[in-house]
Amino acid sequence: MGFIEFINVFTSNWPLAITVLLTLAVILVNGWTDAPNAIATCVSTRALSPRKAIILAAVFDFLGVFIMTIAVPAVATTVFNMVDFGGEAKEAQVALCAAMFAIVTWATAAWFFGIPTSESHALIAAISGAAIALHNGFSGINGAEWMKVIYGLILSTILGFGTGFGITRLVEKIFAHANRQKVTKHFKRAQVAGAAAMAFMHGAQDGQKFMGVFMLGLYISMGQTNVTEFTIPVWLMILCSLVMALGTSIGGYKIIKSVGMDMVRLEQYQGFCADLAAASCLLISSVSGIPVSTTHTKTTSIMGVGASKRLSCVNWATVKEMVLTWVLTFPGCGLIGFLMAKLFMILF
Repeated sequence: MGFIEFINVFTSNWPLAITVLLTLAVILVNGWTDAPNAIATCVSTRALSPRKAIILAAVFDFLGVFIMTIAVPAVATTVFNMVDFGGEAKEAQVALCAAMFAIVTWATAAWFFGIPTSESHALIAAISGAAIALHNGFSGINGAEWMKVIYGLILSTILGFGTGFGITRLVEKIFAHANRQKVTKHFKRAQVAGAAAMAFMHGAQDGQKFMGVFMLGLYISMGQTNVTEFTIPVWLMILCSLVMALGTSIGGYKIIKSVGMDMVRLEQYQGFCADLAAASCLLISSVSGIPVSTTHTKTTSIMGVGASKRLSCVNWATVKEMVLTWVLTFPGCGLIGFLMAKLFMILF
């Protein structure tokens, strides 16, 4: 579907218009709440001011969505096929709208309390809850695709923590006898590059997830509920990139503070190590088509960096709060998606 054709359908099909607006709202909230994780370390170590860091994140979020979707659209395909909204098109569209509403509600509440919840987990939980409500059972869940989420959860935890720990130890060994003042200046520049890489990979991972849902809503609105293969049009890549970049530009200082300042006090070389570790893990996951949480990956890499010095360097009270939020996201947002879908199907 070309952009002009999409606009014509959008203006004449109000169920599609509602679905699109809710999906774009979720993408905006993702840029608003998740992107600050990408730049949290470079702000906390004063490599960049919050304003400059947010601009950098907005630009590289845009590039990540656009470039990686053209190169490797595997994550979008995984999310698209994760649930089955087949059946009666009107009910399927109502259920999908309910899922988007649930995500916005969950994410806004988490942002208000400054807790870096995962929009990826919220998205997966909400659409799964809505699919269960639609089919009155688990027949709407594609177990093979859903298992990739579990793999991603384990991968991002172990690989994020382990890579952060290992890279930090390696960097400390390489620069053990170097002039500390000179090295700090170099790592300050390197950390800007690391933050850009993190923002790029955030766009690559999260942008594809939401484009997969966008395409799902588009097909359902046209009465096509059994599509399994699709091509993402360039105009959609640009649209999602711009909306995510806009959300990022709004900022999220509460989350920057929680991730980059409260959890572990980082030096500039440590901030670089955390960014490099997290970006590497996200690249591996994106190429493999495994949907992982950028929040989860970044925070576990920061934990690994802090633990490389000693475990007491990590503020485990903050970590406990974050982990509790991650644990609650699947059942919590899934339940909201289920209840909202049931309510919306009754009302509409």
